[in-house]
Amino acid sequence: MKDLTTGKPLRCILLFAIPLFIGQLFTLCYSLVDTRIIGSTLSESALAAVGATITFSDLLTSLLGGLTNGFAIVIATHFGAKDHASMKKAIAGTVVLCIGTTLLLTILSLLGLPLVLRFLHVPSQLLPQATAYLRIILIGLLASSLYQMCAGILRAVGDSYTPLLFLIAGTILNIFLDYGFILGLHTGVAGAAYATVLAQVIAGVLCFLYMQKKYPELQLSREDFRISGEMYRRLAATGFSMSFMISFVTFGTLALQTSINTLGTNIIVAHTAARKLTGMFMLPFSVFGVTMATYCGQNLGANRPDRIRRGILDALLVEAIWVLFVILIANTMSPVLITLITASTIPEILDNATLYLRVDTAFYLIPAAITILRNSMQGFGDNRTPLISSALELIGKVLIALFLAPVIGYMGIIMAEPIVWIIMVIPLIVGTLRHPVFRSVRGKALNNNNPIESGGN
Repeated sequence: MKDLTTGKPLRCILLFAIPLFIGQLFTLCYSLVDTRIIGSTLSESALAAVGATITFSDLLTSLLGGLTNGFAIVIATHFGAKDHASMKKAIAGTVVLCIGTTLLLTILSLLGLPLVLRFLHVPSQLLPQATAYLRIILIGLLASSLYQMCAGILRAVGDSYTPLLFLIAGTILNIFLDYGFILGLHTGVAGAAYATVLAQVIAGVLCFLYMQKKYPELQLSREDFRISGEMYRRLAATGFSMSFMISFVTFGTLALQTSINTLGTNIIVAHTAARKLTGMFMLPFSVFGVTMATYCGQNLGANRPDRIRRGILDALLVEAIWVLFVILIANTMSPVLITLITASTIPEILDNATLYLRVDTAFYLIPAAITILRNSMQGFGDNRTPLISSALELIGKVLIALFLAPVIGYMGIIMAEPIVWIIMVIPLIVGTLRHPVFRSVRGKALNNNNPIESGGN
């Protein structure tokens, strides 16, 4: 366990973020390897089938990830306040809500799968492979939820290293299973889905067993599951707020994917590859987002608004340095990176993917600030403003998918995110500066009687 309420803010943030970064890097590397395996061992149509549906599976994974990260904020706040009894009840509530929500999402998604594929405008020639892949991923949602829940609980109490170890093990296993299912058992794109789900099951179960043995403080009794309505309300308010915030973002991307899927197989492959690299380039954004949610949650519980302010400013500075590096890479190495990912030399794929990366990375300082601010706001108690910002993103992407992309084609998709980023950062900046954390006198407690509820909405 790690207390983030003492020590230099930047040092605390970096030590917490580094294992998250390594873990997410392994995940992205697997995603890139998975794309390469499918593209090189099967066909470009197989890769397009996965790419045409990946935004929907990402939506569900993001929903669950946002849910567990939101629950973790409540756990972190009680941990920061040294209230271990309430912390264990928050963990028990997290278990109940995670399992229930995951099962509901799985059932609804499987029943609505044909509608989802039609909504995505998946080309008819890709439907059999896309259906096979997505159905298996949906059945395995509970495995993904188990790992994310355990990882969220551990991060809430300051342990970001243990989830890393099991994530690395699961990623390496996933790669071997990919080759085993696709080349050994000849299961096609379905094999990639089987490999992903099986690796998640193993990683989730091992992480849970280790957590139970390593941290007796986190072991739950029957009494811990006697949870008050107030605790469920707070978990739901924070968890579903963060989940909806993330899902708005992903659903906006899903809306764009419906337009992309009408532009032909080469554009689908180009965008799939570009988004893979975008995920890697934006990796520190999400890492610092998760870090700042936990960091702000613990310091809210400890009544340390001064540390929250300092931490946000330090995180923004680190992100600005990373953005400069990414812009350099995007403008010098994009074609080579796209070829490595797709195993393709088709000019239309390389040119469009490169254009996407060069244009969008020029605006990356904005999404860096967006991710840090909206996760920090969730951590220090403002659930409303991040939702408003994310809703603006959803609305903007839907409008662009409906009206701009059909007129100017893929360039409309490329322009979509920079336009939306500029709009959605405004309420986050205003909301952060107006929040009591930034308006209070340095070092003054937010609320001497109830730090947890002081942030308000």
